[in-house]
Amino acid sequence: MALDPYRRLLKIRGVPTLLLVGLLARVPSTATGMALTLHVAVVLELGYAKAGLITLASTIGMAVGSPLSGRLVDKHGLRPVLAVTTLAQAAFWACAWALPFPVLLVAAALAGLLALPVFSVIRQCLAAMVPVPQRRTGFALDSILVEVSYMTGPALAVFGITTLGSGVTMAVVGVGITAAGLGLIVLNPPTRSADEEAGRVEQGSGRLPRRQWFTPAFAALLGTVAAATFVLTASELALVATMTQAHQTAWVGLAVAVWCLYSLIGGLVYGGLSRGFTPLTLIGGMGLLTIPVGLAGGDWRWLIVALLPAGLLCAPSLSSTVDAVSGWVPAWARGEAMGFHGTALLIGGAASAPIAGAIIDGAGPAWAFTVAGLVGVAMVLAALPFWRRRPRGASSAPVEEAADVTLETPAPAPSTVS
Repeated sequence: MALDPYRRLLKIRGVPTLLLVGLLARVPSTATGMALTLHVAVVLELGYAKAGLITLASTIGMAVGSPLSGRLVDKHGLRPVLAVTTLAQAAFWACAWALPFPVLLVAAALAGLLALPVFSVIRQCLAAMVPVPQRRTGFALDSILVEVSYMTGPALAVFGITTLGSGVTMAVVGVGITAAGLGLIVLNPPTRSADEEAGRVEQGSGRLPRRQWFTPAFAALLGTVAAATFVLTASELALVATMTQAHQTAWVGLAVAVWCLYSLIGGLVYGGLSRGFTPLTLIGGMGLLTIPVGLAGGDWRWLIVALLPAGLLCAPSLSSTVDAVSGWVPAWARGEAMGFHGTALLIGGAASAPIAGAIIDGAGPAWAFTVAGLVGVAMVLAALPFWRRRPRGASSAPVEEAADVTLETPAPAPSTVS
């Protein structure tokens, strides 16, 4: 694996600090869902159905708020948006533990709407700070750090709720999110490069109409983003259900950890390659390789072996979509575009859970793997005509230059990137 691209990336002024702050800021954000779920289901003893309503309300709020906050960052700058969202999160988490369920439901939706946009902001700023030829490596490393935060945050939430209680845990989550917001305010990373700012001055300060960049091709890209998280969420549920049916629940944590490790390795390898691949190739490959996973049966050891090929494509698939967004959209609309990217991620995961759950209950977890993979492949095939008609001048990223070759004549590639 080539490490030179990572060394060059980390030599760029401000990038190591941005990635470190991004990792620390995302950990409390990834703990919020688990903290709220356990608080409602276990501490308040209201069951997982009502906990699911809280999660749904928060998810809807975030889906609406993500592009809205991105648009405000594009228009007013980073600090005002961070100040408002940080204050809103501090207020919510300071009192959430004491709210009755109906009030908590409304407050969770509002807190989702005003969520700290740490995921989209880090990606937007990374695109501004990293030269185009190195963005793929930057987004791959960022995707790996996101994986680490998701491995850490929910686990810490479970530990806190079960040992310290929901009041203390939710207060700690609030302090963490507030500290993350304040840290980003102090750091104030650029959302556009100096060249992008200069180009905007030359072209005038008027906003570019959304219809000029939110094209059918961009909508198709968002569809593939949603498909990727559909595949991942359904696979996770199917993995847990398969092992539960085989009475191997004790090994679920290890199996999920190994699966995450596959994604980390795949992301590292992908970021070090000399060229990238189109998201359609990676997401389509991940879908195809997910279809037969259910054939491994209930033995957790065979199951994690079967997950290896698709698992290696998790981080590359998601990072390639971020790379495509950054290359397709003008810099002064990048925040809103990254917000739509975040919304697509949420929609894919939210749609996957009930569908996969129904398949698991009706036909068994093996079929959930199959359907998840087929959905990913079907979305890629649906997006392909729009992708080929995308504006040729929309992308400045090398991955897109290679994309046409990959789509027209699939070339042999290492197994880690399909």
